[in-house]
Amino acid sequence: MKKVVTVTLGSSEQDFEFKTKFLGQEFQVRRLGADMDTSKAWELMRREQAKADAMALGEISDHYNVGTRTITHRQTVRLTKVVTRVPVTTGATLRRLLQVRAVRHVHKELGNYFTNNIVLFLSGIRNWDMAVAMSDYTRNLNFADPVFQTGAPALLTSLQQLELYAKGKSLMIGGRRADMLESALTGLKNKRVAMAAAKAHVIVGTFQELKAVADGKNLAGKTLITSAVGEERLKFFKDQKVNLVIDVSPKLFDRVVGISTIEAMILAALDKPANEVSDDDFEEIIHELDIKPRLLHPTGKFRNIRRFAFVIHPLSQEYIRKGFPIPKATPKFLMDRVEQIAAYMPPIVYCKMENIVSPTGAEAEGWLITVGGTPREMLSHSPEFTYRRLLAAADMAEKMGAQIMGLGAFTKVVGDAGITVARRARIPITTGNSYSASGALWAAADAMRRMGLVKIDPKTRKVAAKTMVIGASGSIGSVSARLLAMAFDEVYIAGRDAKKLEPLKASILKDTPDAKVFTTDDYDNLLGDMDMIVTSTSGAGKKVLDIMKVKPGCVITDVARPLDLPPSEVKKRPDVLVIESGEIELPSPVKGLKNIGLPPNVVYACLAETIVLALEGRFEVFTIGRDTEWEKVKEIYKLGRKHGMKLAAIAGVNGVFTDKDIAKVVTLARKARKTWKGGDGAKARKAAPRKAAAKAPAAARKPAKKAAAASSKAAARSPRQSA
Repeated sequence: MKKVVTVTLGSSEQDFEFKTKFLGQEFQVRRLGADMDTSKAWELMRREQAKADAMALGEISDHYNVGTRTITHRQTVRLTKVVTRVPVTTGATLRRLLQVRAVRHVHKELGNYFTNNIVLFLSGIRNWDMAVAMSDYTRNLNFADPVFQTGAPALLTSLQQLELYAKGKSLMIGGRRADMLESALTGLKNKRVAMAAAKAHVIVGTFQELKAVADGKNLAGKTLITSAVGEERLKFFKDQKVNLVIDVSPKLFDRVVGISTIEAMILAALDKPANEVSDDDFEEIIHELDIKPRLLHPTGKFRNIRRFAFVIHPLSQEYIRKGFPIPKATPKFLMDRVEQIAAYMPPIVYCKMENIVSPTGAEAEGWLITVGGTPREMLSHSPEFTYRRLLAAADMAEKMGAQIMGLGAFTKVVGDAGITVARRARIPITTGNSYSASGALWAAADAMRRMGLVKIDPKTRKVAAKTMVIGASGSIGSVSARLLAMAFDEVYIAGRDAKKLEPLKASILKDTPDAKVFTTDDYDNLLGDMDMIVTSTSGAGKKVLDIMKVKPGCVITDVARPLDLPPSEVKKRPDVLVIESGEIELPSPVKGLKNIGLPPNVVYACLAETIVLALEGRFEVFTIGRDTEWEKVKEIYKLGRKHGMKLAAIAGVNGVFTDKDIAKVVTLARKARKTWKGGDGAKARKAAPRKAAAKAPAAARKPAKKAAAASSKAAARSPRQSA
């Protein structure tokens, strides 16, 4: 039977002895506490080596490798040198390997868990290898070594600083002077580190270190990485309301033992001293034993919280007035100056959103960060002016721990629409345009159903209506056409060149074989026949359609940015519903969200895209540039449904439409239809039915010959449900 004795500086009241089987051999394991008395520990080490096959030394400083330097601890050297007959270890090698494996395992198992976390190491020198592993996932590393060891007022914030500090400490501070510095002002040091712990997401330390900095509040909701967590320690973490404890020491036996004890058992089983066992040997044994970190949930419920940031900005001088106490009587020339100055302001946090909980159990929280420029100011400068402010916002978001950042309103339009910002920022960027396109069309279909002016087939759930996409050859336009083909009877895709629209038509029919799709490069005389129109051009202020030719009760969805239809045009037709966007209701009552001009718990679709990606743990560049991808529109729609997002509001150029607003449009539309004689297309057909096919655009000519056949074939096929 192999015998292993562990001498620890911990309390002797926790001493134990047990027998077990390990690596195919019988073992007897004993623990002897020295009650923080190094002389007693020395005597126990000297005496017990005669009764052991290997010895372990616990709750004492290891020898550490920091960068290319090895740092030894003189007290550890003294205690281990007394053992001359058998292998002796502090568990340093196994601990290092298990720490690195624990970080990588948890990051993968919990879905990018450590991405851009704020991590506090209570001792970076002791956990150098874990810190290096953690740096693969986050730059937000903080080390409390100089605070605890020298009383310095600040933490270290990079591996380079830690390596430099370790080198300077070993050269300039040592012996009794180092011990005196480390033991002085303990209470003040603990308070200083406790403040840093409150800001961290992950804290790494021994149980004694964690207990010393806990103040009853600062560990609540945190993730702790430690070792040898027994029932008593777990109860302490429960009282502190800790979210997750990652115990790097595995529970291989009925009783929890330290990593130094497990390493001593391995050395005894191999019958080799520590310097003859390589990392590969240890890795092979770890794999054989299938050792994984223990994930403990002290409160009984694990909260996997992901974090995001989203950039907003004032849309006009009126928004600036709302944000700052500026008198209403302020002259226009002075407000112009304020608007100019605001554009140069650094980004600031507008509010923090919390308690966004998905039906899947995932959670998200995030910050709305505002930059000061209005659209007018952004356009008056070069794109680089806005890029730099967005990059400053991204830097702020990264330091707060955001794992993805979205661009809102005009910030996603400036310059190359997020491409440059995504390339330069250190966290992923999305503009939210995929969900915006999906949300706007979602809102349009919902509006048509609520208006009740068109019929819905009870079997196919398709809307019996004609729809048109103006600008269908563009990225968002093509996406819109695909979505409409799934939900409406007829879709007309319009563009400058009808021939270029044919590949899109073929692609739509491949996805939705029962759809009726027509192409046209001359859509003006068809406007009056349409029940719904989507405008998605890059006209940037040019007149896209004559709203006076549009059918009463028509729903126009303007997904172009800048908008194709300015408020002045919309005002001309109160009997037409012009939709700018579909806003999204969050799946749970959000906390901390300040007024963004929407009903409570409702957010813009572009912000919802950022939140959905955070909930899903998809920390990646998702939507940037002006080419919105159809596959991503479908994907974000499905992810939104998965995480409980709902269409909440339909918005136009003047804000959210209420039921009363929509009812008013319907009343005016019904009245106007009594005298409405149809669009130019209808007039032409009535006047000269035989010549209509010759004069009509491509969209009208092609379906005329095959309408009956297409209709009978569509009826025979089993139709798809709308998206």
